[in-house]
Amino acid sequence: MHASEEQTLKKAVSDATLACIHEAEVFLPSDVKAAIEAAYEAETDSVARGELANIRANIREAERLDIPLCQDTGIVVIYLTVPHGLSIHESQLKDAVYDGLRRATQSVPLRPNAVDPITRKNSGDNTGEAIPPIHMREGPELTITVLPKGAGSENVSRIGMLLPSQPEEIPSFIAETVLLAGGRPCPPIVVGVGIGGTFDLAAALAKEALLLPIDSMDPFEAGICDAINELGIGPMGLGGKTTALAVKVKKAHCHTASLPVAVNIQCWACRRATRKVVV
Repeated sequence: MHASEEQTLKKAVSDATLACIHEAEVFLPSDVKAAIEAAYEAETDSVARGELANIRANIREAERLDIPLCQDTGIVVIYLTVPHGLSIHESQLKDAVYDGLRRATQSVPLRPNAVDPITRKNSGDNTGEAIPPIHMREGPELTITVLPKGAGSENVSRIGMLLPSQPEEIPSFIAETVLLAGGRPCPPIVVGVGIGGTFDLAAALAKEALLLPIDSMDPFEAGICDAINELGIGPMGLGGKTTALAVKVKKAHCHTASLPVAVNIQCWACRRATRKVVV
């Protein structure tokens, strides 16, 4: 690839990253909006219905004013699909993504959230050592997917190393995690679950599960979601029928002596967006 072609591609990746972050921060996906509408229509508790009405108004105003849905614009987790044989180095792709994120920090705008874990010094532009996390995999097209992740929901996530004899304990572990979280993650929530793999893979799967559409659940997911909603935590933790909009699960084979289960909770603003890089 010639230098001019390389620069053109890097600019396209930066532009796509900026556009993708803007979309995710301002416009809630249609399946999530539909789930919130359904929760509003089903709710009979006046306080819970009022909270859902506030959320609906929040969504409308963010779109009308072209501003972020939430003041916590999160740490932006990024997923890239890269075609086989694309002749640009991985580090250059990451640099282009970081450039797009820095531009988004200024223009969307995003709250600067990336700090050193010990000194708490803020980088000022949402980048830092190993931040944002960028996950790459091979795919037919060069695409960028962003998942802004706020701290309120991230902080109540949980991982457990269950015994291999305890698969029947998985639903109760997930429900217990939500019960312990209470109203802190700003319910109604979306619950991403990773089952199997290794300690680190289970956590990655749980976060990736938050990228899945929430307009359908298999029987296993639906059963856990029902159990969570029976807890009565409700919108913003004030009681009601809907604590979880959906539960989404991703699995991986694991060691015979292991059963990792990770739960990554997302608030009602289940933000995500994908863009194809067009050169």
